[in-house]
Amino acid sequence: MNRLSSWMGILFLTAATSVLAQAVDPAIAPKAPPNVVPEGTTFLVRLQDKLDTAQLHPGQHFKVKLDEDLIAANGKMIPRGKSIKGHVSSVEHGLHARLLLSFDEIETRRGWVALIATVIGVPNERGLKAPGSEGEIERKGTSVKQTVEDAAVAAAAGTGAGGASGAGAGAMASLLANRDLRLEKGTTLEVRLDRALQIPSH
Repeated sequence: MNRLSSWMGILFLTAATSVLAQAVDPAIAPKAPPNVVPEGTTFLVRLQDKLDTAQLHPGQHFKVKLDEDLIAANGKMIPRGKSIKGHVSSVEHGLHARLLLSFDEIETRRGWVALIATVIGVPNERGLKAPGSEGEIERKGTSVKQTVEDAAVAAAAGTGAGGASGAGAGAMASLLANRDLRLEKGTTLEVRLDRALQIPSH
């Protein structure tokens, strides 16, 4: 009886170890479907609309075009030039101009499919900071303190040039108004898939 119990224990342990190995070992675990572009894939898109924080509001729609092919493991792809629809999730104006873009769906050869992705960079745009962890694009700029100091210098210069303090006030207004973030049509954005993208096969 004891020997039978021992054998049963060994068999149970072996089965449990096998199940655990399948859960941990990626070579044994189920693989993603072959027509899927994996989560974490990065790619480039190009804006089809001008985005200006001075004029945008949350919920406003925009379009971009795929700037490179998205290819699944089985060779199926969404070719460069296909459209992507998105919307503005949040926007901040002025000195701390920020913009959070969300993507909704991408055009494929078989119709539109849902797209969940985050902007992770704005290549070739020196005036913009790389987005933070949530994908917010920020305008690089001087601090509030620096802006006020610049305006004070301009005001002093205006007063010294003939008492025209209005020139200083105008300079302050100009400095404050010039802090919005603008992404021109044609701007390239770097994007990362936050969820695997399944390319329809039929």
